[in-house]
Formats: sequence, C-alpha cells, structure tokens
Amino acid sequence: MAKKILEAGAMAPDFALNTTPDQKISLKELRGKPVILVFYPADFSPVCSSEISLYNEVLPEFHKHGAEILGISVDGTWCHTAFAQHYKIKFPLLSDFEPKGAVAKKYNAYHNEMGLCERALFLIDKNGKIAWSYLSPIGENPGADGILEALENLNCKEAKASR
Repeated sequence: MAKKILEAGAMAPDFALNTTPDQKISLKELRGKPVILVFYPADFSPVCSSEISLYNEVLPEFHKHGAEILGISVDGTWCHTAFAQHYKIKFPLLSDFEPKGAVAKKYNAYHNEMGLCERALFLIDKNGKIAWSYLSPIGENPGADGILEALENLNCKEAKASR
C-alpha cells in the first residue's frame, strides 16, 4: 500500500524546530505568506544534495511568489550547518532530530524502517492550510516544477478570491 502524506485542504501541523543549536523557527511565525516545506532524507546524500542545491538556485523564483522555503530532515543542526556551508544554501535547514522525526510524522512523511524523512514537498498557504503536497520516491529528485506550478496556482486562486 502506498504511503499517504497529508494532502491539500488539511491544516498544516504547527512546529518549532532548531535551525541552529540555539535558534528555532516555527511555522506559525511565517503565517501570512506561502511556505514550502521540503522533507528530505539526509544531508550530503547524492540525491538530497542535488535537490537542496536546486531549490537554492530557484530561491529567487520562490521569493517572486512571496514564498519562504524550509528544509527539514532528522540530521542534527551541526550537520545542517556543514551541509549549508558546503553547498552555500541560503534558506533554513531545520533539525527534526529529537524526538527523531516528530514533525515528519505529523505530516506522514517519516520512513519508520529507515529512520529518516521521506522525500516529501508541501506548499502551505498564508492561512496555514496545505495547498499542495507531493511524495517522491526516496531515490529521485522531484525537481522544482511541481512547486512552481503549485505556487502559480495558489497565487491565481488568491487573486481571484481578493476580487
């Protein structure tokens, strides 16, 4: 049976995770703007390195849509720091380390047998509701096209609603 991550229409579970040993970011503090959540298995793995580097390159496009992006894995903050420095990542990488995978589990994006995050993407609207989600095979980079299309659809929907 295929794994089911949280789908569009569900409220995004709130969380506060460390981005450094002494700094946290919460989903709630980003309310009012679209947020892209990128759950990924591990820093420095080949596919994750490619995926996160791609999102770093596409960051200006995400910002054109007013969106913030957060990477989330079960790696610790020091590992994230080294990974971000090595690849010059310019968006926060959050540690879902302790309790391991607690946030990923809320999104049904945790791989119990492997003990790591699934490769899952979520677009959260400005009201905290999931507008789009996608579960990719762990060994495949899902790219940025789906996220960009979801952002465009969200912007069109919000523009229609404000008329």
